[in-house]
Amino acid sequence: MLIRPFRLGDYSAITRIWQETGLEEQEAESLNDLAKQLAWDSDLVMVAEKEGEVVGVVVGTIDGTRAYFYRLAVLPRLQGAGIGRKLVEAIEKRFKQRGVNRVLIMVNQGNPEVLPFYHSLGYEMQKYVTLSKKLSS
Repeated sequence: MLIRPFRLGDYSAITRIWQETGLEEQEAESLNDLAKQLAWDSDLVMVAEKEGEVVGVVVGTIDGTRAYFYRLAVLPRLQGAGIGRKLVEAIEKRFKQRGVNRVLIMVNQGNPEVLPFYHSLGYEMQKYVTLSKKLSS
């Protein structure tokens, strides 16, 4: 398995992964949104490739010495094989190279089954409430 930076040709594969894992239903992420992240820092959008097929994806971003990753997803038929763990390790390595000292993630309340996975990677539950407001364009 190869963990590598995103390439434009990967877009349909990662969109399919997000659809198959239900992330596309929870958050609308357009090509424009992904393009903005790629323009900001393309090294923080990473994919897992197995036998020539893109099978997983993670998107990261850095804000000073803090970093975030989101939209971590692996094809359902390959979940539990360590692909998600490898993606998290790879994005954390990139973060460390950039001087990040704290990584934050958000988990949708409707997706509590992923919590044991994140706990196994050393992530701890925090007592924050996330608020959101959509600004009209």
